[in-house]
Amino acid sequence: MEDYLEKIYELMQEKGYARVSDIASSLEVQPSSVTKMLQKLDENQYVTYEKYRGILLTHRGQRMGKLMKQRHLMLAEFLRLLGVEEDIIQHDVEGIEHHVSPTTLESLQSLVLFFEEHDDCRKVFQKFQQERN
Repeated sequence: MEDYLEKIYELMQEKGYARVSDIASSLEVQPSSVTKMLQKLDENQYVTYEKYRGILLTHRGQRMGKLMKQRHLMLAEFLRLLGVEEDIIQHDVEGIEHHVSPTTLESLQSLVLFFEEHDDCRKVFQKFQQERN
């Protein structure tokens, strides 16, 4: 559900709307899978969905979609700080974001913010990392 909410939120931000076909192609799933998930999201009050009419995020869905997007971006930035190559980052973020506890995510967020505010420490870490390789 989180992937769908994140993708719907992202599409709404980019295009102003989200269609079943857009979601299906972005997530590389069948349109029928998207429809089933939209029905589930509707039941759980994350979206308002009417077949052939469109998809609207509820306030709850917007909050959750935004949170999922922010989590995704933070994890990508964390992996960049570690020196992970860009082509690997997106794949790894998809795996990490669903298997890490909220407590760990908060700690990772703090670390990312620390390195953003303390560029000197980030440079020391990167130098240390280069020396180890």
